[in-house]
Amino acid sequence: MPRLLRMPEVAANMVEAVLQEWAVPENAPFAATDAIATVETEKAVVDIEAESDGVVLRALVPGGTSVEVGAPIALLGDPGEQVPDVEAALAELGVVVPSTGSGHRSTGSTTREVPDPEGGTANTDTTEVQTEARAVNGDHDVAGEPVDGQRTFASPLARRLAREAGLLVDTIRGTGPRGRVLRRDVEAAVADGRAAPASNGDAAPAADAAGGAGYTDVPHTRMRRAIADRLSQSKQTTPHFYLRATLRVDRLLRLRAEINDGIDGSDGRVSLNDLVVKAVGKAHTMVPEMNVTWRPEAVRQYTGVDVAVAVATDRGLLTPVVRGVDTLSLGAVAASVRDLVERAKSGRLRQEELEGGSVSVTNLGMFGVEEFAAIINPPQAAILAVGAVRSEPVVVDGEVVVGSVLRVTLSVDHRPVDGVVAARWLQAFVTLVENPVRILT
Repeated sequence: MPRLLRMPEVAANMVEAVLQEWAVPENAPFAATDAIATVETEKAVVDIEAESDGVVLRALVPGGTSVEVGAPIALLGDPGEQVPDVEAALAELGVVVPSTGSGHRSTGSTTREVPDPEGGTANTDTTEVQTEARAVNGDHDVAGEPVDGQRTFASPLARRLAREAGLLVDTIRGTGPRGRVLRRDVEAAVADGRAAPASNGDAAPAADAAGGAGYTDVPHTRMRRAIADRLSQSKQTTPHFYLRATLRVDRLLRLRAEINDGIDGSDGRVSLNDLVVKAVGKAHTMVPEMNVTWRPEAVRQYTGVDVAVAVATDRGLLTPVVRGVDTLSLGAVAASVRDLVERAKSGRLRQEELEGGSVSVTNLGMFGVEEFAAIINPPQAAILAVGAVRSEPVVVDGEVVVGSVLRVTLSVDHRPVDGVVAARWLQAFVTLVENPVRILT
């Protein structure tokens, strides 16, 4: 029996998300747990998985469209089911699909196309979005702005890929119906260099009105807006205080070298950051008052330790969470971090992997940064900023020797955590790092 697939709430308090692309074309079957479509939230790309076997009778929303949570996005049927009159079946389910008389159809759901930073046509805040009646290789086609009197048609995904590659869609030869530019066309253009670099008026460097240096406006992405809003809120509403420490890490470096001795390649190797993450988890078990988050009605204290790890990606900063650091072995922590980093950079994290945790670890040591202070990722209670390991003169038994030192800064939310508690935690962390065998016990 036909049924509607609606935009799920893949993140708490989510209002809308972008349906990035369909993984299953119309009239194609799928099995339970198969990915039907890919949805992009402000921080993650999430696959919508099928709850049972079935077939996609009709896709109601094209790729690249922003859709409200709960709005219908597809009509599904049972395996092998055929529906002669799809419009009638949709009407019975309360979805009206009027014909536009030009080979297009639209749904009654509230959707809007994602705003085009280049000024392309984007029907925002409308109740209907007209789309092509059929999809070609998963790409739905939309018209762009006229260029020299000619309208270039391209899928939203193709436009985004061209923009990211610095190419003009109008210079790419389309292989879709009526010369439409599809994803494969952009990928081919990037591969063989057929397309000319984009140089429209919005992206070209402009002279400042006061006669200063030229500039280029880079439109905000959804993730960049989300990061700006979240961290601005954190800095404005979370009372930060900071504790700093300088650690001797000679033993830690030797332990890491011994662990990695004989391991070829990156798989299985342990990084300095992995040891720091494990030490943070251990310190949280030693000072459980730090393993908390602030809630309006109470301070929530956790029984397990989940640690977020900051990952820089092309799309922005992400903080996937390593679950149960207190119970994982060092090798398991390293494997989990490695997996999360790889999927963060490829845009394949699930939303739930970005939620939770009471503390984050952010490391800029690989860039030679000696020391810095980070902004807390709400609703977490703390974030540890890790600098670079440096060889410096240190005093040992009254004598000056060369030692390896590491500087860290702990940013703490003063609402659930007092200064003395944070100091005890930092003391425990320093003890663990300077006596690293304790990290493994």
